[in-house]
Amino acid sequence: MNTKIPILYTIILYICAFVLFLEWLYPINVVGDVNNLTVFILFTLFCFFISILQLHWLLSMSLKGIGLIFIIDSLFLTGTPLSKPWVTQLFTEIGYNLNALFSEQWYELTPLFRSVLFLILIWLMSYLLQYWFIVMKRIFLFILLTFIYLTVLDTFTVYDADMAIVRTFVVSFIALGMTSLFKEIDQEEIRFSWMKKQTVWIVPLVLVVMFSTLVGYAAPKFDPQWPDPVPFIKSAADNAGGPGDGSSVIQKVGYGNDDTRLGGSFVQDNTPVFQAVAEDKNYWRVETKDIYTGKGWVKSQNLSYSRQNPDNFALETFADSVETEEFEAEVNFQGDSGMEKLIYPYGIEEVTAEKDDVNYLLESGSGEIRTEIDDEGVKLNHYSIMYDKPTFAINKLRNASMEDPSFIDERYTQLPDSLPGRVGDLAKQITSDKDNRYDKAQAVESYFNSNGFVYQTTNVPIPDKGEDYVAQFLFDSKAGYCDNFSTSMVVLLRTLDIPARWVKGFTGGEQVGSTDNGKNVYEITNSNAHSWVEVYFPEIGWVPFEPTQGFSNLSDFELNLDNETATRGTEQSTGSDSQQQQQQRQPEPIGPQQQQNDAGTSAGNSTAGSNVNWWSVLLISAVVLLAAYIIYRTRLHWQTLFVMLKYNSKSDAKTYQEAYHLLLKVLEKNGLSKKPDQTLREYSQRIDYRFQTDAMGRLTSHYERILYKNETDNKEAAELNQLWKYLIKRVKA
Repeated sequence: MNTKIPILYTIILYICAFVLFLEWLYPINVVGDVNNLTVFILFTLFCFFISILQLHWLLSMSLKGIGLIFIIDSLFLTGTPLSKPWVTQLFTEIGYNLNALFSEQWYELTPLFRSVLFLILIWLMSYLLQYWFIVMKRIFLFILLTFIYLTVLDTFTVYDADMAIVRTFVVSFIALGMTSLFKEIDQEEIRFSWMKKQTVWIVPLVLVVMFSTLVGYAAPKFDPQWPDPVPFIKSAADNAGGPGDGSSVIQKVGYGNDDTRLGGSFVQDNTPVFQAVAEDKNYWRVETKDIYTGKGWVKSQNLSYSRQNPDNFALETFADSVETEEFEAEVNFQGDSGMEKLIYPYGIEEVTAEKDDVNYLLESGSGEIRTEIDDEGVKLNHYSIMYDKPTFAINKLRNASMEDPSFIDERYTQLPDSLPGRVGDLAKQITSDKDNRYDKAQAVESYFNSNGFVYQTTNVPIPDKGEDYVAQFLFDSKAGYCDNFSTSMVVLLRTLDIPARWVKGFTGGEQVGSTDNGKNVYEITNSNAHSWVEVYFPEIGWVPFEPTQGFSNLSDFELNLDNETATRGTEQSTGSDSQQQQQQRQPEPIGPQQQQNDAGTSAGNSTAGSNVNWWSVLLISAVVLLAAYIIYRTRLHWQTLFVMLKYNSKSDAKTYQEAYHLLLKVLEKNGLSKKPDQTLREYSQRIDYRFQTDAMGRLTSHYERILYKNETDNKEAAELNQLWKYLIKRVKA
């Protein structure tokens, strides 16, 4: 009979398996598109905890299933769990995703369905790791795969696996040492009594792991013996896969510089770019582009950069007559996410950076501000900005002149000759009843909030060779993200000879805290990269407009500056009174200039993910864990009931052996365990003497006949059943 390994050592092995599996999860938050990795880690912990308890498979599956449903309900579903609307919504999601799955429309799979698949994968891995680590004690293959996985990610993605590999090495060494020891124990080559002396094996194992880790860390390392393959693979990938029209490319959201070919789908990336400390949300402007090519945007030639005084920037996007209020903001970039350009709010006046020798070069036409030291581009990780935030008077915008300076009219009403005439016809139709520039701009802006247009990030087409980007969006697809909406508004206004330009930057981000002096802290991620529109008003300047569905204009507008009771904020907004204006979606990208999508699982593109009540999650988790603990402590009672029911219905040899083994567990639980040097017969005599009966001897005799002679006696089945129940009750009494 194999020696039983104490639960303490089994738990240690489970912990090693859990830590190694976490190394598979951590990179997903960097290379994939996961908003709620913490939720998946908590579910992983829950699954491993249930596995440690070694509950019956039916109970274990039920608890893990309840945990999965709770997470999906918290992140994605609305209504009371298991209610009719809740079930209807769930089955609608499942039906839609199964249809997309069988039709091979992989990018149509919703975040809910992908999250369910990911949770099921975690569920299955908890079983597999239990089998590999505890039952078979063959873990080398999993450890080898973990090292390969981490090294590949470290080489070909932005994930830094240095510490992950060290952690994996330490945990793997411990796990391998323990499993090797347990194999020896199972083969009875080492007596269990020796194992009780923990220092005999724990101390050498820990010392070997520590020594090996220190040697590996401190030892000199060779330089790379082969050139980095990543640049070659990237360059090959850029020219691979089809005719080169980019129609099948899926990009990852984020700020980029190449806007010459817009369109195509993208995946979200919530990697933080910078944090902003400010009174309120702002547009974070980077630059504008003025030449529309029919496929995308480029800048005018012969750009001129002028050096700026950091105490007084000469960038003017609006006139001095515009009402302003002075504010200060701080920008703190995360990690190596800085840019060799300033990211700034409207009305920038003064910049104070961490480096005093920075030169600021302004291109006044595009508003781009480069940062350089000794003629070399430099990334500023931290700087503060003084700015005069404008408030635009709607009455003055309506009364603004329609006569533009010649340099404005020539540069910002440019359109390609290939633009279809129906685009201009549509613009005239939209603004036919408007008599001023502001109302015309607002009419075009509002047009996109109805008329069949939808905001979406998947299945967004890229125009064919002879097709115009704006015309395709306006008349064919009517589906897209910020690039589609903003570019279309600029082009429609230009057909009316209204100067407009395309602006790139970031939206305000999500508030993540506040400072002691009352300012808010906003986190801006790659998903906040955005494009919007600026329209020129003589004697006022460039005014922001927001045509993208679901987004609100972050600039301030007032009905009438001459009235004391002015309506501030975003009244102008997107010009629509629909409820979509109140539902700010997750900010979207500056489309196709981003890198190829790294495969990942989206757990939270739905805004429901941000509404999780974590106190409720913790409370319910605590209740579930308490219930699991109670079940674990009383598991022998439930096992007894289960075996009793099974034994009543079946009297075969296998069931009898299961019942006999359970009897041994019950005896051990009640302080009557079998001593290592006792035979089963000696042990049964001791139990019979203890309870003044012969039941244990008869049960043991029948067990030995089944075990060694494969003999069964159906005539004795009913009597043995009664003896077994009698002894169980006596022991528990």
